[in-house]
Amino acid sequence: MSTGGAQGTRGAIMMLLIASVLWGTTGTAAAQAAEVSALAIGAASLGVGGLLQALIAIRPLAVARDELRDNLPMVVLGALGILVYPLAFYSSMRLGGVALGTVISLGAAPLFSGLLERIVDGTALSRRWFLAALLGIAGSCLLGFSRASADSADVAGVIASCLLGLAAGASYAVYSWAAARLMSAGIERRAAVGAVFGLGGLLLMPVLLATGAPLLASVQNMAVAAYLALVPMFLGYVLFGMALSKVSASTATTVTLSEPAVAAILAVGLLGERLGTIGWVGVVLIAAALIVLLIKPRTPEPEAAELDATVLG
Repeated sequence: MSTGGAQGTRGAIMMLLIASVLWGTTGTAAAQAAEVSALAIGAASLGVGGLLQALIAIRPLAVARDELRDNLPMVVLGALGILVYPLAFYSSMRLGGVALGTVISLGAAPLFSGLLERIVDGTALSRRWFLAALLGIAGSCLLGFSRASADSADVAGVIASCLLGLAAGASYAVYSWAAARLMSAGIERRAAVGAVFGLGGLLLMPVLLATGAPLLASVQNMAVAAYLALVPMFLGYVLFGMALSKVSASTATTVTLSEPAVAAILAVGLLGERLGTIGWVGVVLIAAALIVLLIKPRTPEPEAAELDATVLG
């Protein structure tokens, strides 16, 4: 891999880290609107954020309309992932706490991404990626166990939180993979991301209309919804989409394992959730996973390298 390619990949990983920090604030922010349902928060955040992604990509979407039409099943698949993800993610955090919901959702995503790339694309994942994923997933599991043991009085809520977290992780992997596949098919990044997120945002609008009335009940609720839509879900996913043009979906979801650590720290410091020694060991393991990737990032797939040359110049 050339020096320029290595620097581009490292730059993509740094964008993913910034996006992860922004995403890590979502649970703490959503907790400030406790009377608003998780479905309303999820639909407002990624629904509005998704429509904004499409809005800033109107011209690329128009240019790529024929290619998008040819790849419509992949666009729809990605949009369905966008539909499921915020509803499952915010519900998981509401039932089991910010730390548990986040770590299960993001801890499962690399596994599902790896399975998609291996089974559907035939991608051979490197040993370095497996090591990073193993460290990150182990850290996420320790964080989740720490939260679950502190919340033993609500076993049903913890179990439901874990199941919803798995659904969120799978849907996260699906829309990441779908967007990457659209870009590898030669569709410009902004058009690919705008199509997936725009259609997903439209699918979330009925949910928002049915559940979103409490968002208008106070200035604080409206401010929470605006922050979630504009900062983590809009700006964060702009960075995420840019990074996906340089690294595979499996590497992207592995890097974003830093989100559980950010979420856990905020949950402990601002929401009073208990983490314990085991949980902090999990944070250290997640940091180790990121170091493995940052020291020598996994070589991008051939189609991703070709995309760099054609799209990014």
